[in-house]
Amino acid sequence: MSEYILEANHLTKTYTQRSGRFGFGKSSVKALNDVSIKLRTGKTLAVVGESGSGKSTLARCLLQLQSIDSGEVIFSGKDLAKLDAESLRSVRKDLQMVFQDPFASLNPRMRVGDLVGEGLLIHGLGSAAERQTKVVAMLNRVGLTEADMQKYPHEFSGGQRQRIGIARALVLQPKVVVCDEPVSALDVSIQAQILLLLKELQQEMALSYIFISHDLRVVRHIADDIVVMHQGRVVEQGEVADIYEQPQHAYTQNLLAAIPGKKVVNG
Repeated sequence: MSEYILEANHLTKTYTQRSGRFGFGKSSVKALNDVSIKLRTGKTLAVVGESGSGKSTLARCLLQLQSIDSGEVIFSGKDLAKLDAESLRSVRKDLQMVFQDPFASLNPRMRVGDLVGEGLLIHGLGSAAERQTKVVAMLNRVGLTEADMQKYPHEFSGGQRQRIGIARALVLQPKVVVCDEPVSALDVSIQAQILLLLKELQQEMALSYIFISHDLRVVRHIADDIVVMHQGRVVEQGEVADIYEQPQHAYTQNLLAAIPGKKVVNG
């Protein structure tokens, strides 16, 4: 097995936005500027930075939910950016996402059983009975019940809705899961429960995570490696202990200094 399950090399992504007093002008914003990352197999790579740093754009580009201007995203020996729609669809079940807002990402008109099983249906995996068995097993694993299959998202708390989102992503037994700020909308006490669940599932299912976050306090508890982004660029990367104990870049030092009670050793 390769040491790296997913690699992104020299990614660039530019947005064009209207500017000027009446919006007639146009300006370009470089959301990703020569970004390269490597995700180790079976590990968690945290991508951290403040709002607007480019981390969520990176997440969407890695999964080809957004196109890139240039660069490559290598998964299972294939450059995802060069795959046609059908080929991309065939690998998509191995690349799943857990979204930031567990309510906005769940269709309010669909029952939980259908939400969690939708990916299995789309990819034609198993009979109806087999799909239902997988959905029940996955719901049970994330702390929900078979009876919850008939309920709608609004009937659950924020933490429970995020468990549904996790079940929906993992029922396909993916290899890589991108978690885009998966606990930022939750209370601190619930955050710890969801982080523990994600770690347990990673061990059980041999998952590799990309964990997007602005909160270095949260990242410390789940990540193996960290990439720090600022204004569309990677300014620092390394193993968790190294980044936390001896950050080299001033931006990283400032992020760490913002953690209550954290003393930063400048590089």
